[in-house]
Amino acid sequence: MNYKRVYEEWLRNPYFDTETNFELESIKYNENEIKERFYKDLEFGTAGLRGIIGAGINRMNKYVVRRATQGLANYILIQGKEDQGVAIAYDSRRMSTQFAKEAALTLCANGIKAYIFDSLRPTPELSFAVRHLGCVAGINITASHNPPEYNGYKVYWEDGAQITPPHDAGIMREVAAVEDWATIRTMPEAQAKRAGLYQVIGKDVDDVYMEELKKLVLHPECIEKWADKLKIVYTPLHGTGNIPARRVLKELGFKHVYVVPEQELPNGEFPTVSYPNPEAAEAFELALALAKEKDADLVLATDPDADRLGVYVKDKDGEYHVLTGNMSGCLLADYEIGQMKALGKDISDGSLIKTIVTTNMADAIAKYYDVDLIEVLTGFKYIGQQILKMEETGRGQYLFGFEESYGCLIGTHARDKDAIVATMALCEAAAFYMDKGMTMWDAMLDLYKRMGYYLDGIRSITLAGVEGGEKIQQVLSTLRSNPPKEFGGYKVLSVRDYKMDTIQDVKTGKIKPTGLPNSNVLYYDMEEGVWLCVRPSGTEPKIKFYYGVKGKDLKDAQKLSEKLGKQVVAMINEMIGE
Repeated sequence: MNYKRVYEEWLRNPYFDTETNFELESIKYNENEIKERFYKDLEFGTAGLRGIIGAGINRMNKYVVRRATQGLANYILIQGKEDQGVAIAYDSRRMSTQFAKEAALTLCANGIKAYIFDSLRPTPELSFAVRHLGCVAGINITASHNPPEYNGYKVYWEDGAQITPPHDAGIMREVAAVEDWATIRTMPEAQAKRAGLYQVIGKDVDDVYMEELKKLVLHPECIEKWADKLKIVYTPLHGTGNIPARRVLKELGFKHVYVVPEQELPNGEFPTVSYPNPEAAEAFELALALAKEKDADLVLATDPDADRLGVYVKDKDGEYHVLTGNMSGCLLADYEIGQMKALGKDISDGSLIKTIVTTNMADAIAKYYDVDLIEVLTGFKYIGQQILKMEETGRGQYLFGFEESYGCLIGTHARDKDAIVATMALCEAAAFYMDKGMTMWDAMLDLYKRMGYYLDGIRSITLAGVEGGEKIQQVLSTLRSNPPKEFGGYKVLSVRDYKMDTIQDVKTGKIKPTGLPNSNVLYYDMEEGVWLCVRPSGTEPKIKFYYGVKGKDLKDAQKLSEKLGKQVVAMINEMIGE
C-alpha cells in the first residue's frame, strides 16, 4: 500500500470532516507518523478492531468504525438475519459514546435495528443482552485494559460469544470489501428513531442480568450469616464495573463494600494509573491503602470493561497477598465445582474449560473432581464455542471456564469473561470459608496442598511500529524453523505448532495433529512438568511468553518460576539483538 497516496486522498476527500483534515495537516511534515497511520488498514481481526485513536486507516476513528459496521451489516444481510437486530454497548474510554452511535446509525441506515445502551455497560452484560434480546450480533466499543490512547470494537454473534468460524472470516471478508468510503451508509439519529430502528435500552436489561447472576449463588446462608462481618474494598478503575458490581453485592446483603473514591467515577483518561489493568500492581495502590485503613478481607479491581477481575486477599496476620488470574481462577473453579458436588448436583458429565496458556492446576482440579478438562486456544470466545457445542449436541455440562488473563465465567448467562459474577462469587466464597474459620489465603494454601504447587508466569516484550511487527514475526519464524532443545535448562519433550497443526515428539519424531484451529502459537512441553508457550498479542504490539512450573512447595515454585522467566526473556532479547 502506498501510504503517502492514501494520506493525500484523505486530505483531499470531502467525505472526511474538517477536524480530521486539520489533524492530518498537522502531521504533513512528519513522515514516520504519516507512515504509521496509513501503511495499512487497522486490522479487523477475529475479535474486531483495536488501535490508537486518531485520523487515518490504521487508527480508531468514526470512519473506520463506520466501515467495520458496514461490513458487519453486509454480512448480516447476506445471512438473512437483519430482522433480529444488533445490541451495542460501550465503556468509559475516549470517543466510546460517539463510536457506539456511529455504529448504530450505520446499522440503521442498512435497515438493521440497533439496541444501544443508554450509558456505559460492562462487556459481560453486552454478551448477555445479545442472547436476551434475540439479536443476531453485538458490538462493544472498548479497548479493555489498554492505555487511554486506545479504543476498540468487539463483535459478538448470536450465541453471545465473540465471533468464531465461520462468521469471523465471513465478516472480515465483507469489511475488507468496503473500499469506497462513499458507499458506507449512515443516517441522522432522529430519522433512525422515527423509523423504529434506533432503540435505547438500559434498566430493562440490567434488572434481568442481575437476577441471572443472583441465581448462581450456591450458599446464600453463608452470605446471610457473614455479610455483616466481611469487609470488601473495590475499585472499578474508572470503568464500567462500579454500578453493577456494587449493586449485586448490595442486593445479596454485603454490608461493608468500600469503593476507592479516586477511581470510582468513569474517566477515559484513567488519571490514577498509567495502565488500567488489574494485572498490574500499580492498579491496586489506592485500593490497598484503603484496605489497610478499613482492615478489609478482600481487595477487588475490575478493568475498564469489567470482564477481568484482579484480587488481593488478607491472611490471618493481616498481610495482603496478590492472586494471579491462574490462582483466583483455580480458587473459584475449586469452590464452584466442589460445592456443586457437595450440594448433590450431578456433575458426572461436567467439564472444566481452560485455554492453552492457563495453569496445569486446572487439569489437577478436573482430575480431583473426576470431570472432563477441555483445552482451547487463547481467547474466551473459544470457551463460549464449547458451551454452544454442549447446548447444540445435548452432551456435556459446562461447570466453569477461565483463562490466565484474569477472566472467568460462572454460569451460561453470558459467553464472555464476567468480572461482575466473579466479584459476586469471590465474596460468596469468602463468606463460605469465613464460616469454616478460614481466610481466602487459607483456602488458596489448602488448594495448593491438595493439587500441587503449580506456579505460572507471563513475560512480554513490546515491539511497536512497523519494525516491531517484523521482529515479532522474526522471533516466531526462528523458533519454528530451529526449535530449541531446551529452555532454562529443561529439555523439550514435545513441540506443539498450532499454525501447522502439529504436535511433534522430540525423541521419536512422531507427529500428530493438535486438533485445534489454526493459530500462530508455539507450545513446548518440557521435563518435570514445565511448559512454555509463545504467541503474539492479539491486542497490543507485544510478543508474549507464558510458562508454568511445579515446585516442592510455594517458595520452591516461586524460585523456579522467576529463574525460568528471566532466562526466556534473555534468550529472546539475544535473538532480536536487544
